[in-house]
Amino acid sequence: MVRVPLRLPLFILEEAMTVTLHVCITCRAGQTLDEGEATPGKRLHGAILDAGVPEGVNVVPVECLSACSQGCSVALSAPGRWSYVYGRLSEAHASDVVAGAAAYAAAPDGLVPWRSRPEIFRKQSLARIPPIAVVPEAAE
Repeated sequence: MVRVPLRLPLFILEEAMTVTLHVCITCRAGQTLDEGEATPGKRLHGAILDAGVPEGVNVVPVECLSACSQGCSVALSAPGRWSYVYGRLSEAHASDVVAGAAAYAAAPDGLVPWRSRPEIFRKQSLARIPPIAVVPEAAE
């Protein structure tokens, strides 16, 4: 059997190269909020957008990253790369999050050298998750 190389449409390849920065917008960071008051997570999300999102990074607000006891949290992921979850963040950290996302986007495997990471990414990492292995299709 001869296998033909898989050819994917360009938009799928471009999407696969995009880094996703998930920002938990429901995080209350242990605060009691007044009715209608924006959560610290929503404020962090807004501050990240205001700081300027790097090329190749897609910011996605999410309902929960299950890091509730760790304050505001974000996660960085991309196909074929290590993923990271960072916590104990606030809107004051937005520029560091953006810098960390840019460094992650530039690392083909998601492993940013220690000294190239913003300090919050060195000290406030909650989880590091290995890339998901792609299992080849079974031979027919």
